[in-house]
Amino acid sequence: MASKLVIIIVFILDLIAVGLAIAAEQRRSVGKVVPDKEKVYEYCEYGSDIATSYGAGAFVLLLTSQVIIMVASRCFCCGKALNPGGSRACAIMLFLICWVFFLIAEICLLAASIRNAYHTKYRKMWNIDDPPSCEVIRKGVFAAGASFALFTAIVSQFYYVCYSRARDDYKNPPY
Repeated sequence: MASKLVIIIVFILDLIAVGLAIAAEQRRSVGKVVPDKEKVYEYCEYGSDIATSYGAGAFVLLLTSQVIIMVASRCFCCGKALNPGGSRACAIMLFLICWVFFLIAEICLLAASIRNAYHTKYRKMWNIDDPPSCEVIRKGVFAAGASFALFTAIVSQFYYVCYSRARDDYKNPPY
């Protein structure tokens, strides 16, 4: 039987991670070009930088939930053998899918947080033909991280239940 405590803790952590990633998408930095008072040079002015913190928080919470699931299931490879059958095959497939979704979500959240934190200060201070832009993160990167975090949450829950079922069947064979 799967531990209800593990399932509840992981569900709450994943839900908070998805919420933070969505909040980060809503609050991502937006840059605009602003001239100085003397109109000698231009600089980039950015909005709130809270999206970086939200994205980093989502990254850490998703990582924590994945660690909890892997420790509870002994990362599928350590521990006692599992009963061959449908539950084990399903657990193997869900284990692989869970890791793929997790890695994609973590890459999106980390890259978006780093890119959101980068700001160009002065845009046109000297007479150059091609000044740097006030580039910001593209719309949807945090949202992609939130989507894959949600997929990871769903698949990891199913993985843990299938793993627990296969482990319990090995302890108590049906014959």
